Amino acid sequence: MSVIIIVLPKLDDAKNIKRILLTHGFQSAVACSSGASALQMAGQYECGIVLSGYHLSDMYYVELMENLPESYELVLLGSPEKVADAGSGTLALTTPLKAYDLLNTVEMVLGQIEHRYRKRKVIKKRSAKEENYIRNAKYLLMERNHLTEQEAYRYLQKSSMDNGTNMVETAQKVLMLMFDEI
Repeated sequence: MSVIIIVLPKLDDAKNIKRILLTHGFQSAVACSSGASALQMAGQYECGIVLSGYHLSDMYYVELMENLPESYELVLLGSPEKVADAGSGTLALTTPLKAYDLLNTVEMVLGQIEHRYRKRKVIKKRSAKEENYIRNAKYLLMERNHLTEQEAYRYLQKSSMDNGTNMVETAQKVLMLMFDEI
């Protein structure tokens, strides 16, 4: 589950942004006034966004950004001058904030984070048995159809995508079809 951490020097400002986010359907938002408390909150959630001011009570946003877990994105909130100083690699919103810009930015960044997180979780290591199915199907295709190893692998890959099956299932089908011909 993702979280939105709002960290600003004035806690009341952070609470106002939190209220806006909660009233517009964002479920999990917390407000804090120091970088240390933001990092502590980030440690309690798997992924999320940190909306940070330029200069916090205990650190600058750059230090906060460097210490955040990889599954977090930082969005700098600051004056046009501070945002310009931040450089082109930093996602930023200028103050005074427009609710529309804030909500759209948070929605976009959360979508990207959650997509990356789901994608990372989905990838799983194949067992030795599954790898063996793929390897045997590949070698059978190489032998019978005079394909290179890369071509055989690509054939299995493309067939699995075309048929909506995973590589192991496709390899098993190839092996069954080839041995049925014998």
